[in-house]
Amino acid sequence: MRADAQENHDRLLEVAARAFAREGTGASLKAVAREAGVGIGTVYRRFPTRETLIEAVYQQEVARLCAAAPSLAAELEGAAALRAWMEQFVDFMGTKRELVRPALTSDDERQQTRDELRAAIAVLLAAGVADGTVRASIDPNDLLLSLGGITLIADSENQRALATRLIALLLDGVLSASRTG
Repeated sequence: MRADAQENHDRLLEVAARAFAREGTGASLKAVAREAGVGIGTVYRRFPTRETLIEAVYQQEVARLCAAAPSLAAELEGAAALRAWMEQFVDFMGTKRELVRPALTSDDERQQTRDELRAAIAVLLAAGVADGTVRASIDPNDLLLSLGGITLIADSENQRALATRLIALLLDGVLSASRTG
């Protein structure tokens, strides 16, 4: 892809992500094109259907969330990195929930996303184990499922603060004995 085409592609995804977060996946694609500074034809050349755009936005957001794990692990103590990523996960799920249904149409796509998220969690757990802040026995899949439950509960209660309290409770079970008592 040429540099200008890549810029248009990236800008479309950024603008669409904001529009979908603000207005839902039914946001006007003409408005997305206008805000991105491209014509509607460019949108449809890159993303032939609304669903392909939704999927591309969702995949970009998952990739962004997963890419945050190694950065956080390098910048923060293991337990703090894990907490920060878990908070980002809750925010992601809260704002992107509407994208999940149309973007993940097959079992393979759902499995791939879960695998990517588990790998990100594994990076954070390994960093925490290495610095002694996280117990070695934590399964990334268990943590992912627990986080999923937290997002469902907090979303149904429409309480972001509840998610933070539940994350703190979950972390009490993840932290090493030297950190909890």
